[in-house]
Amino acid sequence: MHKFANPAQFTRLANRVLPWTSFFAAICFIFGLYFSIFASPPDYQQGETVRIMYVHVPAAWMSLFTYTLMAVASASFLIWKHSLADIAARALAPVGASFTAITLITGALWGQPMWGTWWVWDARLTSVLILFFLYLGYMTLVNAFEDCEKGSKAGAVLALIGFVNIPIIKFSVDWWNTLHQPASLSRLNAPAIDPSMLTPLLLMALGFKLFLITILIIRMRTTLIEKRLQAKQLLKSG
Repeated sequence: MHKFANPAQFTRLANRVLPWTSFFAAICFIFGLYFSIFASPPDYQQGETVRIMYVHVPAAWMSLFTYTLMAVASASFLIWKHSLADIAARALAPVGASFTAITLITGALWGQPMWGTWWVWDARLTSVLILFFLYLGYMTLVNAFEDCEKGSKAGAVLALIGFVNIPIIKFSVDWWNTLHQPASLSRLNAPAIDPSMLTPLLLMALGFKLFLITILIIRMRTTLIEKRLQAKQLLKSG
């Protein structure tokens, strides 16, 4: 895996992978949205509002997954000093923050008709809000130093400390009494959700994941191009 920490190796791999992730992300979104809106039935209790699930749940999954990737990249940067790992962590942060914002907004839209309120300070909602602030804190911290490496190290430490929040979010509905419902897909062999709803949900989740990979590749590749241009300018000015 260390060979892919080489920017040239990464760029070659990214150029091959990017068209495929973009294409299949679009396919998953097209079919996922079609089944979510037109082919899946309304819920017997929640009615049409259940369709928010097809965006809310994948966004929530991706907010946790993205932070996990960011923490892994941060650990790699601190341990092996791979600059590409730092680039990956920086590229992931705004994407993860966006997923978390979508989770919070759609959760409020879904919660209001179900719970009669836009927000409650229960364990699941509060820990997801903390996750959003962790993303914002990371982005602020890495850009708070004139020395880029110091900012990267400080951000990496924050990302690793903040990772303790991930299992708290995951198991909050089991550890505390909350309004939020427990996981419907905790048992893959017998998920507590009808196949007519499960199919579009999984299609949207796959689309979100491929979208993340696509955006990550684009952002990392753009950063590498900018760094090469900066290096050339320094050589010319020197």
